[in-house]
Amino acid sequence: MAGMNHIEPQDSRVVAVTGAGTGIGRATARAFAAEGARVIAIGRRAEPLKETADGYDLITPLPADVTADDGRDRILRTVRERYGRLDVLVNNAGIVQGGALGTVTPEAVTAQLSVNLVAPILLTQAVLPLLVESRGVIVNVSTSIGQRAWPGTSVYASTKAALETLTRSWAVELADRGVRVVAVAPGAIGTPIGEHQGLTPEQLAAVREWQLEKTPMRRIGRADEVAWAITRLAAPEASFVTGVVLPVDGGAVVG
Repeated sequence: MAGMNHIEPQDSRVVAVTGAGTGIGRATARAFAAEGARVIAIGRRAEPLKETADGYDLITPLPADVTADDGRDRILRTVRERYGRLDVLVNNAGIVQGGALGTVTPEAVTAQLSVNLVAPILLTQAVLPLLVESRGVIVNVSTSIGQRAWPGTSVYASTKAALETLTRSWAVELADRGVRVVAVAPGAIGTPIGEHQGLTPEQLAAVREWQLEKTPMRRIGRADEVAWAITRLAAPEASFVTGVVLPVDGGAVVG
């Protein structure tokens, strides 16, 4: 039986989204599918990926660990065998482990570097031949925190600031091969990332209050608002846009 969001694939593009089990990744996978793109939704846990794909015929869940060699191999193999092409890669998977200097553990540093920085580099490199062939697009998901000095998030912010540097560098490096590279920098967005940090409801409420104070629009953003920016930057109409980092943060960077 066709899903509730069944759509004939008018968009021939193939899109891979990492961290697609929840939040921005889920919203992005669904937004591309709603446009008619064929989407591979990647994440570590199978059940959330199934929920992402529920009702969306054009989304294929793919459990894979982007930090592992065999996970990246599985992604590349699946894309090649299922579609034979890749047009858009969204490097969205990320983790946050906060802590002021003096409390940061080596494990927290290593984990955030592995997921937020090393994995996008190695996955992008693995699928690059397909993106070159399609003259595709790489979309990196950063954070507005990477552009401001906000306390308690120095390691996370540093990994994302590095991802923005990669965005600009790759944009220049890959321009003559027809590949565009862009990024979005979300601010305070209503996603489960706080719960994934292990924050209590009280701690999360305190974080949200602080975020609201730092956001000129005085509200928390929605995952679909970030997904909209990602799909627009990846759209064929944005063919002359590369190397940009677009804040989606209610004015937090400029406020």
